[in-house]
Amino acid sequence: MSVIPPQNRRVLSGMRPTGALHLGHYHGVLKNWLDMQHEYDCFFCVVDWHALTTHYANTAEISDNTWSMLIDWLAVGLNPGSAKIFIQSWVPETAELHLLLSMMTPISWCERVPSYKDQIEKLKARGLDLTTYGFLGYPVLQAADILIFKANHVPVGEDQVSHVEFTREVARRFNHFYGQEPNFEELAEEAIKKMGKKNAKLYRELRRAYQEQGDHDAIETAHAMLSSQQNISLGDRERLFGYLEGSGKIILPEPEAKLTSASRMPGLDGQKMSKSYGNTIALRDAPDVVEKKVKTMPTDPARVRRTDPGEPERCPVWQLHKVYSDEDRQQWVQEGCRSAGIGCLDCKKPVIEAIQQELAPIQERAKAYEDDPSLVKSIVSEGSEQARSEARITLEEVREAMGLDHMAVEHTAHREVTS
Repeated sequence: MSVIPPQNRRVLSGMRPTGALHLGHYHGVLKNWLDMQHEYDCFFCVVDWHALTTHYANTAEISDNTWSMLIDWLAVGLNPGSAKIFIQSWVPETAELHLLLSMMTPISWCERVPSYKDQIEKLKARGLDLTTYGFLGYPVLQAADILIFKANHVPVGEDQVSHVEFTREVARRFNHFYGQEPNFEELAEEAIKKMGKKNAKLYRELRRAYQEQGDHDAIETAHAMLSSQQNISLGDRERLFGYLEGSGKIILPEPEAKLTSASRMPGLDGQKMSKSYGNTIALRDAPDVVEKKVKTMPTDPARVRRTDPGEPERCPVWQLHKVYSDEDRQQWVQEGCRSAGIGCLDCKKPVIEAIQQELAPIQERAKAYEDDPSLVKSIVSEGSEQARSEARITLEEVREAMGLDHMAVEHTAHREVTS
């Protein structure tokens, strides 16, 4: 089962740099990130390699989109003091882990990912050929993104839970093949003794309760106890996590899907806001652009003339009122629309003002970062180096488990010779 130890409460999440961020991103993803950065050890990543899976033939905008996205993240309030903000390709260790995981991941696992065949057919209609090695293997790269940082939680919507389950299966398979180190039980028993007599006795009791009776409370208590131990090494701790379950050393813990509060931001046509529908309001749309977009939104087709009564539930503008208006304003819309007491432009005005008010401080902060690109690069460089430090630790453990630790020795020797 490879249950995740609770010591880090670490989160990994990312976005592909494929265009301007809009209100759907803000309400659906970024607001959740803003909350999590104060509760978890967060790693937020611009996944530029993932953008290549669908944009490999036209990479001209990936770099500009990457920096634009980073500015938007900082402008909405992501704090580099609370979260590691970095670019995927600036952590090359992820690519090596992707390669190593691909050696033991069955092709059939990649082919059965729900979005695989669906995306191939959907984008084929738009002239994109996704029958590539990279697109087939993107779930393995996604698994490497998560596992390289040993993330406990991956915030996703319900439609993406299968991607996290894929990562869990990859981690489970890896641990099955490579977690069986020689003399594992002897090493685990030695590690138990290092905890002291009292804690060693408690650990053995909890292990027995879980293995003999399936007591999940016991394993959670044991995890908490191990996480608080100061006198055992990280390697010993991982051995003891595995020993609890009777398995080998847990090298790559299985992450859990963290279901985020679903916030369906309606687009200008009433569908979910999405670039593919062309119905978005970008975070950096100017006030006059926001006004024009909302003013030209379609409304209830029954309201041909100003004096015709309408039904809010048939109108896309009503969906925006449910996001931006309080109960009194919503009541005003319901009564005014059904009685023809207000016109469609009257109804749209409060929405326009609310969106402009929400975007104003974001755009002000974005302008400050636009004017100082060196600050953005400094933040990302620091975040990427912090991410690399964590990634190197995991990769060293993976190499050692796979019998490839000689590679690290050779790399070091090469650097010494050439320096």
